[in-house]
Amino acid sequence: MTRQSKNSAQTPASQALAQAQTPASQMPAQVQTQLDALAREIDASAVCPDLKAQATQLVMGDGNPAADIVLIGEAPGKNEDLQGKPFVGAAGKFLNEMLAAAGMDRSDVYITNIVKYRPPNNRDPHPDEKAAFLPYLLRQLDIIQPKVIVTLGRHSMEHFLPGATIGEVHGQPHTVTVDGRSFLLIPLFHPAAALYNGGLRQVLIDDFIAVPGHIGKTRAK
Repeated sequence: MTRQSKNSAQTPASQALAQAQTPASQMPAQVQTQLDALAREIDASAVCPDLKAQATQLVMGDGNPAADIVLIGEAPGKNEDLQGKPFVGAAGKFLNEMLAAAGMDRSDVYITNIVKYRPPNNRDPHPDEKAAFLPYLLRQLDIIQPKVIVTLGRHSMEHFLPGATIGEVHGQPHTVTVDGRSFLLIPLFHPAAALYNGGLRQVLIDDFIAVPGHIGKTRAK
């Protein structure tokens, strides 16, 4: 069954997404069951115990567990830590605007972060913290099996495109291989960047609107 946006009027981008989608190999409930098991494993495995000790809860992900598009940010902030969902603060509101501009909403994608506990005072995640959570992120991707990964900001981009600069590669599709599986990767600026630099607002929207079209082009090759 093809997943469609809840928006009644489809944009060209959402039409491209609908055409690119194929029946999921697993039902969303089955995928969610596996993600829940992975979350319990992370919680029981003392991943980054110092972060866990000061966080309210693990923030695993939100959205459609059988989505073709997975969005990966850096780490939860204060609101995410309290609500247990990624991107629910100011940056999350702008992310919702980006989704709407592409004729989608959060039920059309899966949203997560590379680090799943909030760093103190919303600081950037440290390299060792990202390294500790990376294997679990890769397992998350293996469970969901998306067609495209959209990294939001440099922290989630660095593992997939080491040495790249977000200002130079944003919006450009790349084919990356992770643990033997190939993904279409599209790096974007973090939505929070648009809150501090208004000039990036339209750049982010334009880059995101183009994402479904990249999926269609890849499948057509």
